[in-house]
Amino acid sequence: MHRFKEKDEPFHSGEVYHLWSYLYQVKTSLVTLQVFINHSVDHDFRILVEDLLESCFTQESEQIEGILKEAGIRLPPSPPDRPNVDQHDIPAGAKFNDNELALLVQNELLSGRLAANNIIAVALREDIRDLFMECINQRLEYEQKILHVMKQKGWLAIPPINIK
Repeated sequence: MHRFKEKDEPFHSGEVYHLWSYLYQVKTSLVTLQVFINHSVDHDFRILVEDLLESCFTQESEQIEGILKEAGIRLPPSPPDRPNVDQHDIPAGAKFNDNELALLVQNELLSGRLAANNIIAVALREDIRDLFMECINQRLEYEQKILHVMKQKGWLAIPPINIK
C-alpha cells in the first residue's frame, strides 16, 4: 500500500468545499470586524477587536488562502476593506453600542468555531485537522478575553438565577 506524504494527499470534494466556504466566511468577518472597530468607543474593547482582526482572522485567512492556492483551487471573492471612520460621524440611530458589539464579535467567533468543527469532521488530512484545532483554540481564547471585558465593563447580561 502506497502512503502519501500529508501535503501530497489530494483534497476530497468535502474538504475543498469546506475550506473554500470557511475562507469566504473569514474574509467576510474581516470586513465585519472593521465596521465594528469603527463603531466602538471603548478603547480597551477596540484594541481587543483590532488584535483579534490581525492575530486571528487575518492569520487564518492567509493560512487557508495558501493551502487553497497550493492546491490550485480558485479563491473566494474578498469584500472590499472598509475605511476607518470617526465614531462621531456615525449617526446615533445607526450606531452600535460597545455591549452590542461585544455580542456580535462573540457570534463571529462562535460561527467560525462551528465551521471549523465541520472541517475537522470531514477532513482526512491530519494537517488540516490540526490547523482547524488551532483555529478553534485561538477563537476560544478570544471569546474568553471578550467575556472578561464584558464582565469588567458591566456589559454582561446575566440570566436569572434559578434557586429552588
